[in-house]
Amino acid sequence: MSVFTTVTPEELGAWLEQYDVGVLRALKGISAGIENTNYFVTTSEGRYVLTLFEKLKPHELPFYLNLMAHLAERGIPSPKPVASRAGQLLGALNGKPAALVGFLPGRDLTLPSPAHCAKVGAMLAGIHVAGQDYPGRMDNPRGSKWWRTVVPEIVPFIPEDDVALLREEVRFQSLYRHSDLARGAIHADLFRDNVLFDGSRLAGVIDFYFACTDVLLYDVAITVNDWCIGADSRLDPARTAALLDAYRAVRPFSPIERGAWPVMLRAAALRFWVSRLYDFHLPRPGELTHAKDPNPFRRILEGHIENEHDLPPLVA
Repeated sequence: MSVFTTVTPEELGAWLEQYDVGVLRALKGISAGIENTNYFVTTSEGRYVLTLFEKLKPHELPFYLNLMAHLAERGIPSPKPVASRAGQLLGALNGKPAALVGFLPGRDLTLPSPAHCAKVGAMLAGIHVAGQDYPGRMDNPRGSKWWRTVVPEIVPFIPEDDVALLREEVRFQSLYRHSDLARGAIHADLFRDNVLFDGSRLAGVIDFYFACTDVLLYDVAITVNDWCIGADSRLDPARTAALLDAYRAVRPFSPIERGAWPVMLRAAALRFWVSRLYDFHLPRPGELTHAKDPNPFRRILEGHIENEHDLPPLVA
């Protein structure tokens, strides 16, 4: 379970007195996620999610919390932050910045169908459209500058073949600036465990704490690399087409985006290979922590490189 900071019912009960959410009934740690401490919270007034931020600083958090509120107000089923009686979305609990957000129903999927992928594609495009008038700005904290910084820390722990692939891909990505691609607020982590389905209905998009201002197509590539990968670490044609077709129906792709697609798929794979290598080999101390296997994203990156001229296109 990814719980780094322990919160007792007594501590949370006292903290909740700042909010109009009733009396605490139950508190349960959430196993998903490796960046923050999360708890399910049940009160006499409803269900919520409590997040204690382990890395993000108080001055960074308004971007994420205000984005979630912005999207919720525009019909995106994102968790809506709960304001305290003083009107604050961000508080502090046990020495960590903390926020309470509304609970969203549903479950994440392990084996999505093309129909599920279509709904995710439409939702992602909806996020991008709704985010165009969001005034907040946040540089991508896990972008190319971060890759270059942490790769030397990772290198001593991995085989020579991995080192060669990692360094070559960082070099390859440095050749591209993507300054002509559409940018805006992106989720940047829209994996299967961050989307909730209630039956066939897409009921929620959660965990916006990697959101940032970056290339919209990069967000599409991140999403495709998780939702549409088959057992062979290659893109499944049916699921990929379903997601991209549904996205395009809401926000059409530009010719420049179509040309950048193969590079962006590789960039998205590299980002998560690097971050999982870092978390696996250089974990921070914590209670019941969970680091994800880096190797699937190595294989996805290799597949994109080997299959460069036969990747599913943005436009059929």
